[in-house]
Order: sequence, then C-alpha cells, then structure tokens
Amino acid sequence: MEAVKRWRSDWRYPTTLLCIYGFFSTVKPMEPFIILYMTGPDKNLTTEEVNNQILPVWTYSYLAVLVPVFLLTDWLRYKPVVVFQCVMLFITTAMLLWTRSVPALQAMEFFYSLVTACDVAYFSYIYSVVDQKRYRKATSYCRSVQLLGYTVGSVLGQLLVSFHLMSNNNIMVLTLVLTAIALLVSCLLPMPRQSMFFHREQNTKSWNGVGTTDVAEHASTSMKSLEEIKEEKMDKSIESVEDTIRAKEEEGPKDEDLKESVGSQSCGQVLLQLWRDFRQCYSSRQLLYWSLWWAMATCGYNQTTNYVQVLWDHVQPSQNFSIYNGGVEAVSSLLSAGAAYSVGFTEVRWEKWGELTLGGFSGLGAAALFLMTFIGNIWVCYVGYIIFKCMYMLLITIAMYQIAADLTMERYALVFGMNNFGSLTLQTIITAVVVDSGGLGLAIIPQFTIYASYFSLIAVVFSLRGLFTVWTAQRNQTETTPPDKNEPPDSIEHRL
Repeated sequence: MEAVKRWRSDWRYPTTLLCIYGFFSTVKPMEPFIILYMTGPDKNLTTEEVNNQILPVWTYSYLAVLVPVFLLTDWLRYKPVVVFQCVMLFITTAMLLWTRSVPALQAMEFFYSLVTACDVAYFSYIYSVVDQKRYRKATSYCRSVQLLGYTVGSVLGQLLVSFHLMSNNNIMVLTLVLTAIALLVSCLLPMPRQSMFFHREQNTKSWNGVGTTDVAEHASTSMKSLEEIKEEKMDKSIESVEDTIRAKEEEGPKDEDLKESVGSQSCGQVLLQLWRDFRQCYSSRQLLYWSLWWAMATCGYNQTTNYVQVLWDHVQPSQNFSIYNGGVEAVSSLLSAGAAYSVGFTEVRWEKWGELTLGGFSGLGAAALFLMTFIGNIWVCYVGYIIFKCMYMLLITIAMYQIAADLTMERYALVFGMNNFGSLTLQTIITAVVVDSGGLGLAIIPQFTIYASYFSLIAVVFSLRGLFTVWTAQRNQTETTPPDKNEPPDSIEHRL
C-alpha cells in the first residue's frame, strides 16, 4: 500500500496515464480513409459536398474556439479540458458513424474543432504536475506515444481495409471503443494544483510585481528564467513598486486570496500580463520572422493535409485501385519523426543559417506539391506527400527550438498559441476564398496549384531574407576583426 502511494506521488504516475490517454485517443484506423468513407456507399456524399461544404466548417470553428479554449484550459487547470476533449472526440466519432446529412456532418466538424483546440491541454497538463527538470523527458514520452498512436492507427486501418477484415462501420465502432478507453483513463488523471497563468503557486508579490512594475523594467527581465524573475521580484521593496505608473493596480485581493481562487481582478491582471508579454516577445525581430514562417507554413500544411485525400481520390479513384493511404500516413509519420529527431544532433548556427534553411526546404515542399498536382500518378502523389510532410516537420521543429530558446515556459505557451491563431486566421481566409462553396469553390487541382504557389512564395521570401542575414553576418564579422595595420614587420616575420 505504501509502495502504491509512493508511485502515485511520483512524476511517472501522471505521465504514464497521460501517455496511455494519448495513445488510445490517437489510434484512428479510419482517419486515412475518411474522405473515401464519406463519399462511399456508407454516406453517399459527393466530393463537392465534402470538399466545399463540410470540411471548411472545421477551419471556421477552430478559429472561433481557439482563444476561449486556450484561456479556459489554464483557468480550469487542464484535467477538465482533457476529459472534455475526449468526450468531444467520442461525440465526433459517433456522429460520423450514425449521421448522413450534410448539416449533421457540419455539426460533427464543429465538435471536432473543439477536439483539436483542446490539444493544448494535453501538452500543458504535464508541465503542471512534473518538476521542471523532468520536462524534456516527460514531453518526449507524450509526443512519442502520440506518434505511436497515429502510426498504429494508420497501419491497422490499412490492414483492415486492404484485407477486408472489417466493414467501415465496424472500424468506426472499434474507434469508439478505443476512445471510451481513453475517456476512462482521462478521468483517472490527478488534478493539478497550479497552472501557468491563473493558478501560479508563488508569493503574490511575484505575480503582482510583474503586473505592476514599469514596462521598461519588465522588458529588461523578459528573457530571464522564471526562477530569476521570481527572486528579483521578491526582493523589490514596497517603495519601488509604489513609484511605478501602475501602482494603483496593487489594490486588490490579499496574498492568501490569490492563492485560493481567481476572481475578476486576478483575471484582469492575467490578461494585462499576457498583453505585455505579447508586445515584449514580438518586439524581437528574429522571433517575429520565425513566428511569421510558423504561422504561414502551418496554414499551408493544414490545408494540404485536410484535402490531400480528395486529391488522391481524384488522381486514382478508389474503385479502380487498391489504396494505400494508411501505409503512406504511417511511413510519413515515422520519417517525419526521424527528421525532427535529427535536429537535436545537428550543430548549426540557426540564428545565421535558419532563415535560409526555412526558405530552401520550403522550396522543396513546394516542388513536391507541384509534382503531386500535375504528374497525375498516385505513387508520385504518395512520395510527394511524404517529402512534403517530412520537410514541414523538420522545419517546424527548428522553429519551435529557436523560439523557445530564450523564453520562459509561460511566454512560450503564449507565443505558441498566438502563432497557431495567426495560422488559423490565414487558413480561414484561404478556405473562405478558395474552398468554400460561398467563395470560389475551386476543384481540387486548382486548390493544390494555389497551395504549391503559396509555399513557393514562402520559399522566395525566406530565401531572400536568409541570404540577407548571412551577408549581414559575414560583413559584421569582417568589420569586427580588421587587420592590425600598426603591427611591426618583425612580428609578421616571427608569425610566419
């Protein structure tokens, strides 16, 4: 009994439960064949209905719920949102199984947007229950298990479809069972005592100090670690706080009240602090450029992955060909993981060569999309998709590393959320103009022509920016190490 208590108090207990949840919630055997399922005899929808009326709802809904879910996740301390995510996933799968009409499936896309918006709770939860020294190990476990779930789901789906072991509806029932297991595990997760913004376990002076000190003073500590900020703010005297331009904000709940719960005053302080952090973070030009690529590339990546099955079915109709969507997704996931993992072993000065790398590999992704669009061969489409996905996963890993290098965990969470919000805003504009039946409502080939051109634009912009960065770095290096003209000739002879 004592051993069980020790294990439950150890960091491995919540990490193990979260990994089990992550695995069962991501095993979706039907996902690589979802377009074929919706346009096949089970649902009997047309490709135009799926492409132009149903799928765009996810993009609009995701944008609408992202910010509220982001704030509620922290306020509710993660676990309720993780459970809510699994409930929404169960409802999504059930609606996909038992509904047929376009309005019902549009509602299903709305519920699925809640599932994707709640992903932030999955990765944030572990940071609230694990010591900081365990962050890297716990994060690697959670991400690896998710990848394993996607891969197992893709391979399982491919086997079930290729060998006709189960009908499509029975595969969806299997997914419901797996989701129910994930829901049960999510209920067993321990409730965190703290969160990043609303429920911080620290002396109120630390939070109030950050909220009431002068903006310039706050900027000088922006890139320090959270521990350093705490120590410095704890040492501030009351007189220095009262001399700032926001001293009136100090009139609020007492220390013990802020530790217990969050009222309207504390919520206002959190939002004000988020706004200050936002301005301070994006005042860095390098972070701004990396975030711009993140938002633009993630937008194009999401558009491509959302509609690539429609392209595959257009190039090679499933009625005339044994499809291998599941195998392709599994291979692309594994190779992408390998590409992302390799970043940790590369010794490259990313602050100098990073933007040029973003431009060059984005160009390779654009070339892969052009080949997928115009060659008209399903195997070229499969290989092009694997290359495109690997390029994106490689680059997004570099971008995440560069952005997170000098930020505290709280600020990284803010930048992560804002970059995703920016990508969703761009994606909503593209969807409304290009895909939605209320806009141009383009067919799949013109759509992918636009996506390939979009990545070509990203490649040109960041290649030019990268060349300028390299040239500037080389020029500065030359200027800072000039030859010593006053050096006597004998010293030159001695050196030779």
